[in-house]
Amino acid sequence: MNYEFSNKMTHVKASAIREIFKALTNPEIISFAGGNPASTAFPVDAIKKASADLLEENPIALLQYGLTEGDPDFLKAANAFFNRHEQVTFESDMIITTTGSQQIMDLASKCLCNEGDVVVVEEPSFLGSLNSFKENGCVLRGVPFKDGQLDLEKLEEALQIEPKPKFMYLIPNFQNPTGFTMSLETRQAVLALAKKYQVMILEDDPYGALRFSGEDVPSLKSLDRDGLVLYAVSMSKIMAPGMRVACAIGPKEVVQKMVVAKQGADVHTNLWSQKVIARLLETYDMDAHLTRIKKIYKEKCELMLAEMDKEFADGITYTRPEGGMFIWVDLPKEADMNAFVKEALEKKVAVVPGNAFLTDDTKECHSFRMNFSTPAPEDIIKGVKILGEMTHQL
Repeated sequence: MNYEFSNKMTHVKASAIREIFKALTNPEIISFAGGNPASTAFPVDAIKKASADLLEENPIALLQYGLTEGDPDFLKAANAFFNRHEQVTFESDMIITTTGSQQIMDLASKCLCNEGDVVVVEEPSFLGSLNSFKENGCVLRGVPFKDGQLDLEKLEEALQIEPKPKFMYLIPNFQNPTGFTMSLETRQAVLALAKKYQVMILEDDPYGALRFSGEDVPSLKSLDRDGLVLYAVSMSKIMAPGMRVACAIGPKEVVQKMVVAKQGADVHTNLWSQKVIARLLETYDMDAHLTRIKKIYKEKCELMLAEMDKEFADGITYTRPEGGMFIWVDLPKEADMNAFVKEALEKKVAVVPGNAFLTDDTKECHSFRMNFSTPAPEDIIKGVKILGEMTHQL
């Protein structure tokens, strides 16, 4: 049988992270490659109790079909939670439950873009989203960072070039993969450009609640008064990713179209997960929970950075994030990053090559991503020492 695949899958490749994961079945591998939350951060006992209580009270409510828009109890609790520190939901907005933030990327590009339409993205950016856009036939137009901020001059150029972009995809808080946080001044400038060129923004904020140092910066959504921003926010990093629950908040006209698309995708998001999270948002001490998990991430990040400061050779630079899960490492320009990553894996330490996060992974790249949220402290120390020894051999 000669299998023929759709044109839209032509430019979609297997995730570099997933390819690396194949090697991680070896228990001897120290992985800095994933993006998993710390398992010690999961509120396991609270989830077990909420689930048991709900199944005892009304099991059918958890086991029957639900609404595509999302469970009303969950939407009410989630909307209140996401608006607790800043207003992200306005009168002209609608909120929808999705099966993880990844589904928001799929639904948004499916609803807003035709084959060949342009999406402006940070470069580097989260490869899961890049692949979603590619799968829906989008052409990616990358905008680089400059001194830790999105290059506004290059962004305006990207918005001016024909064909006009359908939207721009941004991760303002503790960006994946770099760990950068967009400043308030840059956010205001980005919104001004979006308004000037009438281009929507898809703001992905999976890590915003994981700030463990520095000052909070208002989301693009909270600053938007022109219906420019579709806001993606997830429960994966603050509850548990296996529950697969996120929300999109944005202009009703856009979100309603996403509801229609979702009906053809999965009918509705897991109802058990929504009901359990709703119960936790209503009864669990979320402030104490967030304080606890931020402490976990702060300690792991500070440990990894301290070990890198001690072990890495001069000339190796890296970000110092104030939250999130990732550190971005830049090798010298003459270094072969892919050979470095391959050798690290041979030495049983896994990191992600930086070109996996580019619009074109054949572009020259001298960077790689490290994750501090998943590995145990002793593995952070051991793994960084191995990488450090390698940097002295470059």
